[in-house]
Amino acid sequence: MRLLFCGDLVGRSGRDVVREHLPRLRQELALDFVIVNGENAAGGFGITERICAELYAAGVDAITTGNHVWDQRETMGFINRDPRLLRPQNFPAGTPGRGVGLFQTARGRKVMVMNVMGRLFMDPLDDPFAAVERELSIHRLAGTADAVVIDVHAEATSEKMAMGHFADGRASLVVGTHTHVPTADSQILPKGTAYQTDAGMCGDYDSVIGMEKAVPVARFTRKMPTERMAPAQGPATLCAVFVETDDKTGLARQVAPLRVAGRLIPHWPIELAD
Repeated sequence: MRLLFCGDLVGRSGRDVVREHLPRLRQELALDFVIVNGENAAGGFGITERICAELYAAGVDAITTGNHVWDQRETMGFINRDPRLLRPQNFPAGTPGRGVGLFQTARGRKVMVMNVMGRLFMDPLDDPFAAVERELSIHRLAGTADAVVIDVHAEATSEKMAMGHFADGRASLVVGTHTHVPTADSQILPKGTAYQTDAGMCGDYDSVIGMEKAVPVARFTRKMPTERMAPAQGPATLCAVFVETDDKTGLARQVAPLRVAGRLIPHWPIELAD
């Protein structure tokens, strides 16, 4: 099975680059399932029902989020009726929505997607490791799920790496989000799980993590209140992680970063380019 995980989608430019390139990527990479982290899709803060519909129409199969999931008030009103939109599973009991989804591809394969949020330098939610353990005891590779993808929305690289090794051999892909910069450590861990510390973002990299530069620079240099940050609107780069899994085990056969358009140096999965 071939999976694509697209990093944090920031504002209109991030939405545009996904809508423009994803249909072609689905075809050229023969993708079975596509996941996007969409927590910054609506003006950099949260996501709306309309944006979800636009992403689904472009070929997105599931959307994960993170600490900005509730920035748009309307999200609380529709998340329960949208099974493809996930929020971190380790929010307290009773929080609207769900953090895990079991989806079926066009070929009838089952993909379990889980979204958790780290606790280092983030909101003190429930233990993400315990949340992952509970779900992996239910959804097992080559059992109830043909592939398992875990989005670890976290600030600390150490916490993301620890989660990768914690789930090694039990997930197809553990990938980090939140810091908006693609890391160079894509690898298959010793027990067969694909891993990358951060997928990067789908957004304009002539920015400060996707936001127009002036306001965040002023915040750092003056240490005074400023106007609200706004997403940069220049040409965006689509940053993603590509994974090919073994149909028998669900573990990774190949993992590689993918970068298309915008300012960053393009990168295509090497084996597919040959």
